Amino acid sequence: MFPPRLARYKPTQLRAVSRPAPATAAEQQKRLVGLLPIMASPTTCLKDHASRCGFVRPLLQLLVAAAAAAVLLPSVHGVASAGEQKISSIFLFGDSIVDPGNNNNRFTEAKANFPPYGRDFPGGVATGRFSNGLVPGDLLASKLGIKELLPPFLSDDLELKDLLSGVAFACGGSGYDPLTSKLATTLSSTDQLELFNDYKKKLTALVGEEEMTRVISEGVFLTVMGANDIVNNYFTLPLRRHEYDLPSYVDFLVSSAINFTKSLNDMGAKRIGFVGVPPLGCCPSQITLAGSPSRQCEPLRNEASELFNSRISTEIERLNAERSAFGSTIVYFDIYYNLLDLIQNPALYGFKEVSEGCCGSTVLNAAIFIAYHSACPNAIDYIFWDGFHPTQKAYNIVVDKLIQQNMKYLM
Repeated sequence: MFPPRLARYKPTQLRAVSRPAPATAAEQQKRLVGLLPIMASPTTCLKDHASRCGFVRPLLQLLVAAAAAAVLLPSVHGVASAGEQKISSIFLFGDSIVDPGNNNNRFTEAKANFPPYGRDFPGGVATGRFSNGLVPGDLLASKLGIKELLPPFLSDDLELKDLLSGVAFACGGSGYDPLTSKLATTLSSTDQLELFNDYKKKLTALVGEEEMTRVISEGVFLTVMGANDIVNNYFTLPLRRHEYDLPSYVDFLVSSAINFTKSLNDMGAKRIGFVGVPPLGCCPSQITLAGSPSRQCEPLRNEASELFNSRISTEIERLNAERSAFGSTIVYFDIYYNLLDLIQNPALYGFKEVSEGCCGSTVLNAAIFIAYHSACPNAIDYIFWDGFHPTQKAYNIVVDKLIQQNMKYLM
């Protein structure tokens, strides 16, 4: 692994643009938003009026941005107001399971913006998603009728409509334990909250504080972390094992996760889905580490997953009871048994391989360690794409289950 390095993230560059549409309002929006980069340029001011530019240009920028947002908002949220869509935006925090490319410009091993990743993504492009195709954030956004892809917040080409309908702050290698992100030289869970705060400032600058507050309060927030803490920080590189026994470390993680969730709620998120950890002992890399000749799931890692999920679900239920009086809903999502069902009953879902990864089955068969390596030709038969991450097909099935079981609580 690369040596720990706490590099900071790059400021996101925004381009407030929209797709052309035949409607008069959409044409008006396109013209207005198109003025923003022009107004931002000092060359648009006449030389003999340069003294007025310092006041006029910022004022025009603000007016144009506000007018553009006013035209754009009905096209993004109109469906919801008509009662046909109850969720208009989605935001994800977490690790590589839901990272769509926030680590692409970082010096870290936890990145996936190269083949064979993205082989089955639209256009066959490796975008930084840790799978052969779409990841859970994309699938959730699409199935909920919000948009087809959930972009990374640290993308250089975000558009205004992306900010209004949601982004992902997740970073591969992250966790609730601060040490976990240091080991992977990635952004921590606290850093992701800082990104969210940056997002709020950018959206406020474009549409105003009232509209920003509405987007946040009506959006759905999901957090998907904890796997790296248990697998990498406790078992694979047993640094924390020298400080904690397993129950004590799980208590530490649960406390950190609850503090993260409280902070997210305090920052304006009203509808929060907390996703537990999967059966980590069933990841191909963990089976390989355990040395099971029969390729069975490693029991101790699964016990750690179950212990964390049991304790965090209890704490999430308690937190929801405390904060529901203030208009918040915080729900625990079970991913453990939903994924385990695929592993234990593969034929029911059309899978043939449950313990091997399409790209390999060791801890080095993932992330930068498999850059430009070959993969199996038939990913549709596999539950796992690499040593840690499921395939798009497996994600798709699990996301369907999560929506069916839980989203009614966040509507």
